[in-house]
Amino acid sequence: MSDISPSQEQQQQQQNYAQMQQYQQSLQNDSHSVILVTAGYDNTIRFWEALSGICSRTIQHADSQVNRLCISPDKTTLAAAGNHNVRLYDITSSNGNPLVVFGEHTGNITAAGFHGEGRWMFTASEDGHLKIWDTRSGRNPVLTRNFDNNAPINDAVMHANQGELITCDQNGVVKIWDLTAHACTHQLVPDEGVPLRSVSIASDGSMLVAVNNKGFCYVWKMSSSTSELSNVEPLFKWQAHNDYILRCVLSPDTKLLATCSADKTVKIWNAEKKFNLEMTLTGHQRWVWDCAFSADSAYLVTASSDHVARLWELSQGETIRQYNGHNKAAVCVALNDLSIGYN
Repeated sequence: MSDISPSQEQQQQQQNYAQMQQYQQSLQNDSHSVILVTAGYDNTIRFWEALSGICSRTIQHADSQVNRLCISPDKTTLAAAGNHNVRLYDITSSNGNPLVVFGEHTGNITAAGFHGEGRWMFTASEDGHLKIWDTRSGRNPVLTRNFDNNAPINDAVMHANQGELITCDQNGVVKIWDLTAHACTHQLVPDEGVPLRSVSIASDGSMLVAVNNKGFCYVWKMSSSTSELSNVEPLFKWQAHNDYILRCVLSPDTKLLATCSADKTVKIWNAEKKFNLEMTLTGHQRWVWDCAFSADSAYLVTASSDHVARLWELSQGETIRQYNGHNKAAVCVALNDLSIGYN
């Protein structure tokens, strides 16, 4: 195996620069058009300049552990889910204190998300509860619904119709919760007793993906109706990794699936070609915990136990930025590079 020649290295650098220029040109919004945030086990939440790789802001987080991050649709609020509660931070302010702390869970919060218009939030926890919070009521979110899953919840996502939530749990069950009917309408058990680690739903509601501790991926076809989920049919099952899969995320254009694994890799699967393996992203030195696609589905940000977050350009499968600053595992990432007026 020969070393890369100086000319090849220079060519690669020029290519990376060109890719970053292309990304920059796609962000002709305001100066806050890209919000990129990571967090983990070092008690810090870090905001990054996506293009330069510079850490622009650090928040000291009272919990030692941040499990999930999410950004409000209007890009003004960051939710950090940790041990038993969620802290909301003002993205537009330099104030490092949370606006509010809420949650009232008795276990680690494993998922949180905002309603599309910011009227409410959901939280899910290892305590087995899925909770809905009214965020219009003023300073403190008000608990309006509390679903008991009867098993630790490892992940939860919102359907595009904003009326259903999908959870996956430690018992290996995917559940679809109808917020209007106040009930669980579907239970999917691909491999009973094997914990499901993560779940993702297509932006158009056409398919659902779940992954488990054995490295298997499961895909279901869903009703394309925006008003209700009438049918859920199994489509594909395959072993994506030989180790735990820690996160699965469908791209905004629904064409790609990313799976993050304890095997130190991220794999990109082509949803248009029966989930054939498109590429394997290598570079992280430890477990890869989380990932987030850019709005155009052309880039991916990953977070790893090696303390580093990476920005990948997916046409070539290359790292084009590293975000160095955490001194313990980086286990969650949130990215919003949409214009606020985007619909």
